[in-house]
Amino acid sequence: MQIREARLSDIPQIQIVRHAVKENVLSNPALVTDADCARYITERGRGWVCEVDGLVVGFAIADLVDHNIWALFVQPEHEARGIGKALHDTMLDWYFTQTHETVWLGTAPGTRAEAFYRQAGWTAVGTVGKGEVKFEMPFENWINRKQPTS
Repeated sequence: MQIREARLSDIPQIQIVRHAVKENVLSNPALVTDADCARYITERGRGWVCEVDGLVVGFAIADLVDHNIWALFVQPEHEARGIGKALHDTMLDWYFTQTHETVWLGTAPGTRAEAFYRQAGWTAVGTVGKGEVKFEMPFENWINRKQPTS
């Protein structure tokens, strides 16, 4: 398993992962274009991929413009192997070196993703979009979570 910064050449594999997920499925796959992915990883923020045997099996993208997590997805057959956590932590470590603005995300209620974010220390603050749970992570919470306890 290798986590590295996403490149434009990763977009076709990123799209394969995005369309393979079983939760938070896009109602219309055309809603997230290759151009959108390119803009988010080169202009609006940054992205990371996880490779296993040379294939992208997960990705994460942070948006510095709207201060949100644009995406964090892992192919279903690669779930529960620490890939999501590794991508999540890499992304938030980078995000908070760029800004101390609180970051937010939305995910469908009652999903494994919702449980993942709660476990990772995110705070539910309401709803967003079409009834998604809105989570926030302030800078202080991330830094305090990363510090060893005595």
